[in-house]
Amino acid sequence: MTLVGRTRARGVETLSLDSPATRNALSAARVGELADALTDCAKDTDVRAVVLTHTGNTFCAGADLRDPPPPDALVGLLRQIVELPKPVVARVTGHVRAGGLGLLAACDMALASSDATFAFTEVRIGVAPAVISLPLLPRTDPRALARYYLTGERLDAAEAARIGLLTAAGDDVDAVLAPVLDGLRRAAPQGLAETKALLTAKVLEAFDRDAADLTALSARLFASPQAREGMTAFLERRDPTWVL
Repeated sequence: MTLVGRTRARGVETLSLDSPATRNALSAARVGELADALTDCAKDTDVRAVVLTHTGNTFCAGADLRDPPPPDALVGLLRQIVELPKPVVARVTGHVRAGGLGLLAACDMALASSDATFAFTEVRIGVAPAVISLPLLPRTDPRALARYYLTGERLDAAEAARIGLLTAAGDDVDAVLAPVLDGLRRAAPQGLAETKALLTAKVLEAFDRDAADLTALSARLFASPQAREGMTAFLERRDPTWVL
């Protein structure tokens, strides 16, 4: 079964997370398939830019708790998006949770419809947004991130744009996307690659400095008793034992 759809129009490759039944959760298989698709895009001289989008009403619900990817595989995918020598633009028309927000932050731009919602839900199952902090911390307002990391509150598209999680939002995401794609199609491949390298230098410094520690933190937390309780409670649709 294909987990990532692929289409192309005028040099823009669209990769669609395509498993609405699982809310496009990041399983080990989906992370691998998306990484393979990005590798193909990097090598293909006919691809000017990549759009990362989804089917169904959820862009990505985060890690698949039944088949989570190894933390180092998720780090590799996020870094691959950041390092890809072509712009990657996220197109969101639904909900984004936890690890899905790492995908947004790794992209060069993230555009969403006004009814999209976002939440860092890790604390509510006993873990932390560890690996996804690699692209998030350098690109997002730190005071706002502290609030939403620590509370797990849901935020709307306008707030997500205000804090830097999104580039822009609008009632019609494709109307917001159209001038962006037009600009990318008019840009020289060399200009895009070198300009992206300037923009992502600080993000890659975070990967070089912190990836090993955050990968270890993620693995330790997911193996902890509190995380087991949190994940079990989530799957059983009940509150975990620590809720007051």
